[in-house]
Amino acid sequence: MKVLVETSAHHIHVTKEVLEQLYGKDAKLTNKKDLSQPGQFACVEKVTVVGPRGEMTMSILGPERPETQVEISLTDARKLGIAAPIRESGNIEGTPGCKLVGPAGECEIPCGVIAAKRHIHLTPADAEEMGVEDKQIVSVKVGEETGRSLVFGDVVVRVSPSYAAAMHIDTDEANAAALSGQVYGEIIK
Repeated sequence: MKVLVETSAHHIHVTKEVLEQLYGKDAKLTNKKDLSQPGQFACVEKVTVVGPRGEMTMSILGPERPETQVEISLTDARKLGIAAPIRESGNIEGTPGCKLVGPAGECEIPCGVIAAKRHIHLTPADAEEMGVEDKQIVSVKVGEETGRSLVFGDVVVRVSPSYAAAMHIDTDEANAAALSGQVYGEIIK
């Protein structure tokens, strides 16, 4: 059972309100590049994320979301000085916030900074074929071709008809296995 493994660099999802605070009234996200998940795209617009110890410029991913969320690696968290918990995307209650700076303004978000839990997106048909279910925790073996193979544990399976089959890991995780380019991992139940 092989699945495409993609590296997700740090990025931010914004609400319409936050986008307007950072980029001005009636601001709209500009699609720079479509991503593998249907309807998702990297934007031309960027935001500076400011923490107690540092700052980083990050791309916004579209479309707009109901909640603003900053996704960083644990290395990024140390650089920023933010104790980002490992969470599934969208689970931001009780997480730390930060300051966001754009060309037209800035704002403080009270929560929303996370290190995204590694996960696999699957359609219901893909999940059935692979014998896994939504919210199931699996392991994925990667990196045999790099000489730094490892098994990622605690990988959550996320199933929706709106997904395309792909595993997402952050840059720290990809670097640990020397992954680059198009990579496939083996799902281990």
